[in-house]
Amino acid sequence: MNAQRLGTIVRLELMQRTRSVAWYVLLGVFALVLVLVTALSFLAWGVVPRDAGSGVFSTIVYITLLLVVLVSPTLSGNAINGDREAATLAPVQVTLATTGEILMGKFLTAWITGLAFVAVSIPFLLIATLAGGTSAATMLVALAVLIVEIGVVAAIGVAVSGILARPLFSVATTYLVVAALVIGTLVAFLLVGASVRTEVTNSYRSFEYTSVDPDGIPPCFPGESSSPGYPCDEEAEITCGPWQTSTYEAPRFDTVWWMLSANPFVILADATPTAFDSSGYPVDLFGQIKLGIRAAQQAPEGQTQWDDCAPVAVEQQTPEQIIAGSTPSWFVGLALQIALAALLLWWAWRRTDTPARRLPPGTRIA
Repeated sequence: MNAQRLGTIVRLELMQRTRSVAWYVLLGVFALVLVLVTALSFLAWGVVPRDAGSGVFSTIVYITLLLVVLVSPTLSGNAINGDREAATLAPVQVTLATTGEILMGKFLTAWITGLAFVAVSIPFLLIATLAGGTSAATMLVALAVLIVEIGVVAAIGVAVSGILARPLFSVATTYLVVAALVIGTLVAFLLVGASVRTEVTNSYRSFEYTSVDPDGIPPCFPGESSSPGYPCDEEAEITCGPWQTSTYEAPRFDTVWWMLSANPFVILADATPTAFDSSGYPVDLFGQIKLGIRAAQQAPEGQTQWDDCAPVAVEQQTPEQIIAGSTPSWFVGLALQIALAALLLWWAWRRTDTPARRLPPGTRIA
């Protein structure tokens, strides 16, 4: 692969995109959206002023990823078949540029185009950083994962445009593939997890008492005495009632949590280091989403019990303990995404390579 020819292809592709007024309008609209999102984020996260910056930073990163997911398929989904339909692909194919260089050049162009949205969001990310609460590790990892995810979406769009002959169909298919990663993984997780159930047995015993007080004041427990603020009946007789047992079915999300590993938004949250407040609760959107995913790994207890006659304080894990005791999956999901993009690009290379043995009916050659 020749770097000079590859650079020429990228430069020509970028010149075609930057000549369009619609491109600058789109970036301007995105900047206005970020102005609104940043202002609302400071109001929403301002309830914790010390950590407001980290919450705003994570929100802006997620909005940037969301917009790229929505816009990138349109910008990259017709990169190859659009040129073929406009009769501009064949003149490039008869030059010294190889099929791999053409495909890689269009992929890099789509990736750089997606990174333009990150460039627009940088001033807003700096504002959030100056507000405090965001560590350097969180910023670097979040931006690195964001850049990689933009590249994955761009690769899928370019590859599908090389596999399918019709631009409109390839753009729609790119949206479906991206939607399968973003929405399909979540829907599959919820539906399959809710359909896989386990039976939980709950045992419960309450106290019974006979009060001599006509007002029905509750009894005093051993070691407890009546007071004006908390009156109780010191003469009441307390007995323990019989044990009662009930059963119900609980969903087993712990068996299907891995379905979310390939979700771009989950990968971003799971890979980013989490900061916690004094109570052990995440201070940004990355940590809150990570908490939900990691908590899904915990299996429901098969038996639960509560005794009012001998209440025992239940020790619940803090969010920090839940995340620390769970398994990260972002690297598996990211590897699956990269493998999918690489497989599609290879397929697109086979479909675009010349001379082609088989082409779809009606495909323009030159």
